[in-house]
Amino acid sequence: MKKLKHLALSLTMLVSIGTAYAQDQVVQDGIAVKPLSRVRVLVPEEQMNEAAAQQYREMLSEAQQKGALVPASSPQVQRLRGVAQRIIPHTPRWNQAAKNWQWEVNLFDSQQVNAFCMPGGRIGFFTGIIDQLKLTDDEMAAIMGHEIAHALREHGRERTAKSGITSMVARGAGALGAAIFGIDPNITNTVTGLVGQGVVLKFSRDEEREADLVGLDIAARAGYDPRAGVALWRKMGALNKAAPPEFMSTHPGGETRIGDMERHMNVLLPLYARAKGTTVNKLPPYRTNVALK
Repeated sequence: MKKLKHLALSLTMLVSIGTAYAQDQVVQDGIAVKPLSRVRVLVPEEQMNEAAAQQYREMLSEAQQKGALVPASSPQVQRLRGVAQRIIPHTPRWNQAAKNWQWEVNLFDSQQVNAFCMPGGRIGFFTGIIDQLKLTDDEMAAIMGHEIAHALREHGRERTAKSGITSMVARGAGALGAAIFGIDPNITNTVTGLVGQGVVLKFSRDEEREADLVGLDIAARAGYDPRAGVALWRKMGALNKAAPPEFMSTHPGGETRIGDMERHMNVLLPLYARAKGTTVNKLPPYRTNVALK
């Protein structure tokens, strides 16, 4: 009990330090991001990556057994891996550790409109997000870049440290796996309530905005049109008419995200144009494959 109280006290102090530290921002490549949190050192990177690798293997195994793992020969898997192959070389500019990550990309047969990237570069997409949003390659890159950016900016590691639960990856991904494939997540909550709900939601929205912009940065450098991010969120808005109000969600509202992206096009479009060997004023309009209102 004393150890638990000591851990809670230590975490509370570190969260306070991290909160103050996160108020400052640094600008890299025209994108303002908060410095990587000091709090994350509570969870060793190697431990986080090993937990993620184990959980990912379990998800793959369960999905394989249930016929929910889309084979590598599938054109959709080949599309995903082709996008990843172009994006991954641009990841170390945001986190040098990415040079040594064991990248994997797999597709799960599920109608969930979702995707993820675990610490260490383990990526998963669900067929629902590809099919229901009718993704172009540029839009697929925007989603993949966003999920990779969460890993690059170590948002999961920071949250794990703040919550005091070193099994956050198993908890989050395990719960996801349980819902889809019947995996036992073996959830154990040791320390909770260290930060108020409002603070948690605010940080989560900030993380989402950061992931949007960092994700479009690496996608643009890989030759994918960053304007796809705007089209993507218009599609999401049409799909999620019943989404909760922004202040009740861990994700920024669609119009907020679109506004953030549009304000950064002066930074992102030149990267894309350079990757395509042209200039911004010669770029054709972005065209998605669904009529947007």
